[in-house]
Amino acid sequence: MGGPLGHVRVLELSRVLAGPWAAQTLADLGASVIKIERPRAGDDTRTYAPPYARTSDGAESGESAYFLSTNRGKRSVTIDFTRPEGQKLMQALAAKSDVVIENFKVDGLTKYGLDYASLSAPNPGLVYCSITGFGQTGPYRHKPGYDFMIQGIGGLMSITGEPDQPTGGGPVKVGVAVADVFTGLYAAIAILGALAHRDRTGVGQHIDLALLDTQVAVLANQAMNYLVTGVAPRRLGNSHPNIVPYQVFATSDGYIIVAVGNETQFARMCEVIGRPDLASDERFATNAARVNHRGEIVAILHGIFVTRTMRDWLDALERVGVPCGPINTIADVFADPQVQARGLRLDLPHPAIGTVPSVANPIKYSATPISYRSAPPMLGADTDEVLREIIGVTFAEIARLRKAGIV
Repeated sequence: MGGPLGHVRVLELSRVLAGPWAAQTLADLGASVIKIERPRAGDDTRTYAPPYARTSDGAESGESAYFLSTNRGKRSVTIDFTRPEGQKLMQALAAKSDVVIENFKVDGLTKYGLDYASLSAPNPGLVYCSITGFGQTGPYRHKPGYDFMIQGIGGLMSITGEPDQPTGGGPVKVGVAVADVFTGLYAAIAILGALAHRDRTGVGQHIDLALLDTQVAVLANQAMNYLVTGVAPRRLGNSHPNIVPYQVFATSDGYIIVAVGNETQFARMCEVIGRPDLASDERFATNAARVNHRGEIVAILHGIFVTRTMRDWLDALERVGVPCGPINTIADVFADPQVQARGLRLDLPHPAIGTVPSVANPIKYSATPISYRSAPPMLGADTDEVLREIIGVTFAEIARLRKAGIV
């Protein structure tokens, strides 16, 4: 397998989204990822459906879109590690692995001998990444944590949605589980850093990642807006807290985004809309002034943009270099010529479906291009192969373990 991580083996003991997203990212980079699932049940997201993927003849398969979104490039091995024989198999696999990713509750794997201390003793170079809702320390460490909860607790929903007034406003979650996805990405970054350290020193380490920590970290400029002023940011709908105009405007036949990032762009926009005087008006001449007079300038612009079509405005603004764009549906996104040119849709062969669609990894390497080992695996499809090849379990022993329900 090519890719910069072609020398790395990952043992994934995670389910749902954050851990699987990290493991899928590493698989895209070339790592060999072994996904451990419960016999007969598998990852919870195998049942997060509908929708299910459809076969080439249009029939509904048993493969959920959710599971397919975050498990490509992996091999699925089913082991019941609540039982002693299953624990021995897991320990043997961990001894031959570079990385373990798990998202069990704090101390949840200790009773099975699958915690960091137990697995790193025979394998001191092991990088062990624990993902939880609230981390390994602190008063909330034993609480379960789900993305929706974390978006609320971590402050994101307090700045997402329309203001409370007029009626109809209120907090809104983001339409994608961003706390999970960001945590998965931070986990992949953390693992790469730990592997770099191990390659220099031979010593692995335990990574403690929390959804709440990640959500607070990615508040970015909104967190700093609070920290430097002591004033908590409020919901502004589609408006930007620090830049004006940087929001959605209604046109005569739809909506556009206008994202003015500097004074030159503002002046060009004013020319296009037939109001060059706005660029020299002291209320609007600088971004700081426009932020302070947000209501006045936005009202003027709303009255102008609604007079022409969406396409008219987009063409006119693009001609003079003012950042703008439509609000695409997901269908529009995958029909977009730029998205198609960048190859963001993948079609991977799948044993039960024929071909399964996927979304490409956005990383573009010049020397070690991303490659895709396989579509997301069927439950337990690789159990026999992995146990035989990596830890030398015989055919007869695998048959006995399967009969006993261990695998």
